[in-house]
Amino acid sequence: MNEIVSYFTTIPSSHRSLILVGGITIFWLIENAFPLFRFDYKKWQHAGINIFFTLTTIVINFCLAYLLLKTADWTVENNFGILQILPEMPLWLYAIIGLLLLDLIGAYLVHLIEHRTKVLWRFHLIHHSDTWIDTTTANRHHPGESVIRFAFTLLGVFIIGSPMWMVFLYQTLSVVATQFNHANIALPKKLDVFLSYFIVSPDMHKIHHHYKLPYTDSNYGNIFSVWDRLFGTFKTMPRKDIIYGIDTHQDPKEHNELKNLLNIPFQKHRSPEID
Repeated sequence: MNEIVSYFTTIPSSHRSLILVGGITIFWLIENAFPLFRFDYKKWQHAGINIFFTLTTIVINFCLAYLLLKTADWTVENNFGILQILPEMPLWLYAIIGLLLLDLIGAYLVHLIEHRTKVLWRFHLIHHSDTWIDTTTANRHHPGESVIRFAFTLLGVFIIGSPMWMVFLYQTLSVVATQFNHANIALPKKLDVFLSYFIVSPDMHKIHHHYKLPYTDSNYGNIFSVWDRLFGTFKTMPRKDIIYGIDTHQDPKEHNELKNLLNIPFQKHRSPEID
């Protein structure tokens, strides 16, 4: 565990980039070989849009990273935050508690609020508008949403009192987890169900991408599935019944053209349907 802490304390930016690119590449190859759904779409054109949003997210996080570093360092130096008041414990347990709490605020909570707040939903809708969910969808976030999610991560670091090595570890796990649970792959059903008791499995998250309520408003987790189960937002449905996208934006001119996707948050709001 000490080796992990040491590595993530000084992890080079090149390593973080390699993990992101490597994850997309690995899951891209797997989903091409063993797809859950065989989509009739221009895969490279679709990937190009999603990679554009991935790059904007990287740029925004890079520009704001100084705030994250300073906040993490301040909490440790001033013994501020939840982790700083916990009794002494094994390092591995300390790391798990910290990662769980970061996932709660930096992923589950912001995701839930984005779905419950009309203004924030306008930005998050771009992610849900994708009708061909694959591993490139993982970071399909409008630049406005990237700022919103960064703000919640910053809030999480402040409240929890996370050291920077834990923040880097969390972000790395978060990237791989979201690439995994968005990938167009089909795990053996029993394995997927088993995994869903601990982490967000592919089937679990794909239900969240079903095009209609109430399934869209469920399974908000990113790394750990405990928060959905604990707060009553966990749902299941058969794979074969899942239809991707969002019922308010089913036209490819709306969900598969970059210019329109960037403009969606500023267009007239449309109310979703409920089954």
